Amino acid sequence: MATTNEPTINCFKEQIEPTAKTDKALIKSGVIWTALQMIVNQSFAFIVKLILIKLLLPSQFGLVGMATVFTGLVQVINDIGVGAALVQRREANLTETHYHTAFWTGVAWSIALYVIIAVGVGPIAASFYNQPYLKFIVPVISIGILFSPVNLVHKAQLTRQMNFKKIAIVDNTSNIIAGCIAIILALSGAGIWALVFNAIATVVIAMPLYYNATKWLPKFQWGKQAFKDIFGFGIYTAGANVFTYCYNNVDYLLIGKLLGASTLGTYTFAFVITDTFRSRIMAVINNVMYPIYGKKQSEPVALKRYYLKVVQINCLLIFPIMLFLVLLGAPFVFYIFGAKWQGAIVPLQILSVSVMFQMIVSGNTALIRGLGKPQLDMKLQILKAAIFVPTLAYATIYYGILGASVAILFNKFLLIVIAQFTFNFLLPVKISSAELLKALYPCLVASAAAIVTYLIGDLLGLHFVFLGLLLFAAYGTVVWFMIGHELKLLLKKAS
Repeated sequence: MATTNEPTINCFKEQIEPTAKTDKALIKSGVIWTALQMIVNQSFAFIVKLILIKLLLPSQFGLVGMATVFTGLVQVINDIGVGAALVQRREANLTETHYHTAFWTGVAWSIALYVIIAVGVGPIAASFYNQPYLKFIVPVISIGILFSPVNLVHKAQLTRQMNFKKIAIVDNTSNIIAGCIAIILALSGAGIWALVFNAIATVVIAMPLYYNATKWLPKFQWGKQAFKDIFGFGIYTAGANVFTYCYNNVDYLLIGKLLGASTLGTYTFAFVITDTFRSRIMAVINNVMYPIYGKKQSEPVALKRYYLKVVQINCLLIFPIMLFLVLLGAPFVFYIFGAKWQGAIVPLQILSVSVMFQMIVSGNTALIRGLGKPQLDMKLQILKAAIFVPTLAYATIYYGILGASVAILFNKFLLIVIAQFTFNFLLPVKISSAELLKALYPCLVASAAAIVTYLIGDLLGLHFVFLGLLLFAAYGTVVWFMIGHELKLLLKKAS
């Protein structure tokens, strides 16, 4: 490959960063399209998971959970922070060579990792869990790793452009196609392989769609300085992601090892129902705000305003869903999925509360990285892992999946404490606890109103479906009463 160090190309610069729109317009446009992506993508993905949960057994979900503990870590390593580095880098210091260098380095790295998975990780996972079938599942479920670098650079370009419309179209289309095929496979008796297919198909299907969206093709160019620029930033981001992944998945590792595939499947059910909403909503808002944080690095007042609004929006969206699962989780599981999943009810309720805590710090990582502080991010993830792993291990060993759920709840609360310490002492953006509570005030008042409404409806003996509708109605009414004028203004300007 030829090594080049060409200057920034003007036409390429114009392609990456449109100048006609203001930051506010970009944010609004991004929120609209990423919200649309979330509604379509999340709703369909959730429906697919519900159908698969209905058709398959806890032990089958448990086996896939065992496999993804190992393959997911490799997927995190595979990224090595390339996407974050390309998005965060200032336009004046970004050349087309950076994209070609990122692409080819990512391809070489992913091939090497896949060989390691196929030869080593599969047998290790099978031996660790004493599940020989994992030798076959792990290499197949890891196929997506080979294609990730292809999509990564395309998505980074669209993110820098803040062209979330195209990202939404690609993600929604690929997820819908993959989900439909997975359901057909499950109905046809494919069993666990329907889950495996659903885990890898989206990445593969997205490849031609991303190319069509950007029309970008890699050239045989590789720049030493471009490599240093990208991976000098990305290595810290990747390090932070590794620690984040480890402490977020050590529960799967321990439960699968100590309690078996069926129990892990039950826990996976509870985790999927709660974390699906959290991860998607956080991704929607943070993907929009991350490039904005990068552009506004020298404007702490603006960053504070944006960050608090992100937290408020995330919590407004997620709190009523988690309240529903806490208050009505038992009838929801029994009526929809049957008695085979009853062991997931209490963990589901506990994890729902933990998600509410996590949403309060939902934009913290994106802000730290957007400020160009990946080293600090990695140190914070190491600190969190040092606290989380021992407490989770103790709770799981002695109290099973209930203990694991409580440990996660405790550690999500600690995330709030760590985040506030970071704002007060380690970042140029200062956000006090009082300012955070002010942003959360509408969510908290609406949540209290929803709980009171539920209690009244429960005393009257209403069916859980009507209770759920009343809960959401009460929450929405209070939110609209408190900040409806702001929401109207936001919708009006966005349109």
